[in-house]
Amino acid sequence: MDRLQALYRRVDVRLTEWMARYGILLLRVSLGVVFLWFGVLKFFPGLSPAEDLAATTVNRLSLGLIPPQAAIVLIAALETAIGLGLITGVAMRVTLALLAFQMVGTATPIFLFPDQVFQVVPWVPTLEGQYIIKNLVLISAGIVLGATVRGGRLVAEPVA
Repeated sequence: MDRLQALYRRVDVRLTEWMARYGILLLRVSLGVVFLWFGVLKFFPGLSPAEDLAATTVNRLSLGLIPPQAAIVLIAALETAIGLGLITGVAMRVTLALLAFQMVGTATPIFLFPDQVFQVVPWVPTLEGQYIIKNLVLISAGIVLGATVRGGRLVAEPVA
């Protein structure tokens, strides 16, 4: 039994060290892939399930100054830039500021168009509503990454 516990401890330590070493990098790159993928899709009309709601939201927020077609191109460019910034790790403060700005924008349909975001307000989200709600995870990931821009990191064993 002692040998099994010792093996478990060695495996646990190595896995924890691996996660601490690579977790932030993997989080940053995977979040970047999500933004890049969703952004690029918006450059091709009809491929993004959130396209219509996003265009309508930007049009409303800009008081009609930005037409829906231009809004989609702007959102596509923004999300693509965020994705590339996250994947490369370049200009992380700017990238995370853009991410925060974009996340605020994606949350506004909850208030502007609740009938399109929920089947039953506020308990049963539509597909678009689910798309928005999952952004809570993206926001949390951005916050974790933000904690690293000044050298913060994960540690496997905290110093007592």
